[in-house]
Amino acid sequence: MTLKIGFIGTGGVAKGHMANLAAMEEAQITAFCDLQQERAETAARDWPGAKAYTSIADMLDDQKLDAAFVCLPPMAHGDAERALIERGIPFLVEKPLGVDLELPRQLAAQIEEKGLITSVGYQWRYIQSLDEAKRFLESGRIGMTLGYWIGGMPGVPWWRVQRLSGGQFVEQTTHITDMLRYLCGEVVEVYAAYGHRVLHEREEGADVPDVGTVTMKLANGSVATISNACLLPAGGKTGLEVFTDQGVLEVQANGTRIIRKNGDASAPFDVTPNSRVFEDIAFLNAVRTGDPSSIKSSYGDSLKTHEVTIAANVSAATGKPVKL
Repeated sequence: MTLKIGFIGTGGVAKGHMANLAAMEEAQITAFCDLQQERAETAARDWPGAKAYTSIADMLDDQKLDAAFVCLPPMAHGDAERALIERGIPFLVEKPLGVDLELPRQLAAQIEEKGLITSVGYQWRYIQSLDEAKRFLESGRIGMTLGYWIGGMPGVPWWRVQRLSGGQFVEQTTHITDMLRYLCGEVVEVYAAYGHRVLHEREEGADVPDVGTVTMKLANGSVATISNACLLPAGGKTGLEVFTDQGVLEVQANGTRIIRKNGDASAPFDVTPNSRVFEDIAFLNAVRTGDPSSIKSSYGDSLKTHEVTIAANVSAATGKPVKL
């Protein structure tokens, strides 16, 4: 069964999904929608018979799609999801879900009412060694977790504006927050401190905090700290380290490593080169079969991650802890 797929947004992340789908015989991208006609047309050229649109409504009225990929900046969410929900079209949407809580909560309720298959782009969940990692964590007791997303500022102009991107913790570090939830359980309290060190002086119009650290309490009694920075001139690091009475789990974007209590620090990383491939396979399999069990990041579950990141922003603004 060949699935007819549409893309809303044709930027860099969308291109990654397109490349994955190009290798799947059951996937045929037939429609591309972008505010910039030229970008939509450029994407369509790689798929015989595909059409380009600048209007979501026109695309959905003109095409009978089996599924859609929504790859939009944080502030642009809403219209695309509503249109897909109204028509009952399953979709995979890239994180974050938005820049506030009101819209994602409304959409989550509509999705649940419709019983619609959805997936959210938390591709770290599809690292193939995470099942073993979870078993390791279940063998002991988690004490604390340290996470980090340290790097430079992405070049797209909207990213540096808080009301458009939500800031680094919402837009980037959400991956680390989601991995904390996936591996260690639910967050029940958040306290955040952000700072403006250099970017607001160097980049015109930049008002996002360029450093921040967020301390969290989890339902299981463990604690976590996730820090981020976007002021580095080059390089950086991302990841999560979970400290237990049985050893340490290290998670990076492409793999995991378990250092057991015997102190074997030379344990190699178990690498998944492109976890997004498995994310896309799971989504399309769910659409084809009607069984969403292989999807590891539904919209409803991902909303909980989004709520934690927004709570961090609220805590940083108020100087007070936020309970979830």
